[in-house]
Amino acid sequence: MPSFRKLALLAVSVFASAALAQNASFDAFHYKGPDREAKLAAQARKEGKVVLYTSLAPSESKPLAAAFEKKYGVKVELWRALSDKVVQRTVAEARAKKDTVDVVETNGPEMDMIANERLLEAYDTPYLADLPPSAVPPSRAWLPDRMNFFVVGFNTDKVKRSELPKTYEGFLDPKWKGRLGIEATDQEWMATLVKAMGEEKGMDFFRKLAAMKPDMRKGHVLIAKLVSAGEVPVCLSCYNSNIISLKRKGAPVDFVPVQPVAARPQGIGVAKAAPHPAAAVLFADFVLSPEGQKLYESMGRVPASTKVKSELNDFEFTMMDPDIVLKESDKWEKLWNELFLQR
Repeated sequence: MPSFRKLALLAVSVFASAALAQNASFDAFHYKGPDREAKLAAQARKEGKVVLYTSLAPSESKPLAAAFEKKYGVKVELWRALSDKVVQRTVAEARAKKDTVDVVETNGPEMDMIANERLLEAYDTPYLADLPPSAVPPSRAWLPDRMNFFVVGFNTDKVKRSELPKTYEGFLDPKWKGRLGIEATDQEWMATLVKAMGEEKGMDFFRKLAAMKPDMRKGHVLIAKLVSAGEVPVCLSCYNSNIISLKRKGAPVDFVPVQPVAARPQGIGVAKAAPHPAAAVLFADFVLSPEGQKLYESMGRVPASTKVKSELNDFEFTMMDPDIVLKESDKWEKLWNELFLQR
């Protein structure tokens, strides 16, 4: 007859095997049960942390990480760099078989580059239905979490809102000569407007605009500050998030969403080889949730979720075609340089 000690050990072994089987059956990427959040959170706390690579500025990425840590008790290990560096590090580590990153968050085109390397895993999230369908890539390897909208920013001391034309063509009026600025690398904005207007009409507009010799300044933050200072009274290709950030600080700036408003999504994705998969999915869910999206909005970032409406996103927009960046970049860069930079 087996001893009590042997029976106890057998019971522990059976319990441990059952627990392991239960954990093995839990697919963090695709679990859809009603206890999804609780189950992800419990597993994430066991994993201990989530590693995030992002191009989101520290003034926003740190509060985002802190809010997640406070809610779930899971540490966020944050590495921040420009979008091209995020791509380089993610791809280089994968090729070196060094699985470090759990979540990647950066510009949409760069997310596509990482996805094309098959480094991201499509995951199920209850917040997919909150996202604009035109911003969700067919592969769903990553999802839009914030947006960049190209709008007309203006200095409210220099220009009255009522003076601004209702269309881009209205800025071709000679009275605007010497008062307009454009960010110097916005060939994607031009390409999106040309496709929305039609090739002939769109290119005619940009040729006439180039003839007006608008002030070309490199950097969206820089040109927004120049609008704020009145040095550039009107910017035709400002990010509205930059304008709103300055406006909330009391600067004499505002924007109008002149149609077509070109939109470029920023995205979030979970690494296929994430060492902390439950924490990774939990973090991505948090960012896409109304709570995370409202936090973005409070920091002047444009939420991608249609559930969070504000002056930052409450208007129509035209999504940028990924092919503009991934397949047609040489064509549009050449046209842009010929029109605006080689003069």
